[in-house]
Amino acid sequence: MSWHKTFALGSFVAFPLVSAALADEFGRPPTADEIKAWDIDVLPDGTGLPSGSGTVARGREVYQTNCEACHGTNGQGGIKDRLAGGQGTLATDQPIKTVGSFWPYATTLFDYIRRAMPYPSPGSLSADDTYAVSAYILNLNGIVPANATLDKESLPRIEMPNRDGFIPEPEFAKLIPKVK
Repeated sequence: MSWHKTFALGSFVAFPLVSAALADEFGRPPTADEIKAWDIDVLPDGTGLPSGSGTVARGREVYQTNCEACHGTNGQGGIKDRLAGGQGTLATDQPIKTVGSFWPYATTLFDYIRRAMPYPSPGSLSADDTYAVSAYILNLNGIVPANATLDKESLPRIEMPNRDGFIPEPEFAKLIPKVK
């Protein structure tokens, strides 16, 4: 057997042993505060939404500063995903999947913005600004009026146009909270 085959075989055998031995040397259990900081998921019924509120007008300002460069003016025409429009296109040969045409829950919009946006610094928006951007995007899609204010009470009550467009797997259906 050549040296490189012997080395490869030895590496294949030794790696799991070394990895197992070093596994206890890396990391540490997270603290309660670290877990709390990452435990920010929001369910369709609004469970997990923080206190705070935001208006469409404030959302427009936050959007222009933090979102427009990627998603375009009015949620369209940017270099990243289109956020507005597309209503009525899902049953066509070229569906346009946007927040207004495809997403089933408004709470999902808040959750996604909160944990993943804005792109260069995810999680940097306050709860108030996240509610505001959500309100603005929902307004761009004609889902809430221009004078809307969103908070943890009003956001889960929003009826998204495609709310009934998803059919959960039967074994998971019982896990999805009923939206009020």
